[in-house]
Amino acid sequence: MMEELLPESVVAVESHGDEAEAAPLYPEEQALLTRAVAKRRREFATVRFCARRAMEKLGVPPAPVLPGERGAPQWPAGLVGSMTHCDGYSAAALARATDLASLGIDAEPHKGLPAGVLEAIALPAESDRLARLRARTPAVHWDRLLFSAKESVYKAWFPLTGEWLDFSEADIDISVTPTAPGATPTDPLTGRFRAQLLVPGPVVDGHSVGSFDGRWTLTGDLVGTAVTVPHAPTG
Repeated sequence: MMEELLPESVVAVESHGDEAEAAPLYPEEQALLTRAVAKRRREFATVRFCARRAMEKLGVPPAPVLPGERGAPQWPAGLVGSMTHCDGYSAAALARATDLASLGIDAEPHKGLPAGVLEAIALPAESDRLARLRARTPAVHWDRLLFSAKESVYKAWFPLTGEWLDFSEADIDISVTPTAPGATPTDPLTGRFRAQLLVPGPVVDGHSVGSFDGRWTLTGDLVGTAVTVPHAPTG
């Protein structure tokens, strides 16, 4: 799912099951789980199994992935990346820092948000656009897709700024890729989104970034989103 949303410079590894037994943790990772419940331990181990597989595919020796400030993963020098997990699914995406400035991924179950959450995360303009999308394609839980897109935006934002980004500080406009001739109801639904930053954006290679671009997919019972932040053009 994630590979379809990311450029070729990114390696994505995902698991649709529990890889915890195949994912021995480093001692410093294990030390973070002394009070964790079993579900948390499985998720923590499985997503790091994905991350280490991605490192191997990039030719980087596997290494611990420890949470840093605000829980953001600390990657080996020279890498940028992101991780996500929800019930039954985990994924990690990595790229060399020379290829991308930052990236963020998120996966969510395809079901409606709990009562009151949409009102807490959506700007009025976003709610209006979701209403139009819902009228055209009511089977999609557009509220969950918006939430996932905002999560991916934040995951791409934080490594560049080291600052919090509130849900209200990015205005996300979602578009849908037209259905191809011959498509079946079981084919993934895909599209793009643009997040207009409503606060001063990060500076990448000396240039201020005012918006992030992302892609999304609805595949089976999962919603996936991804944001990549390229380096500024040279010359």
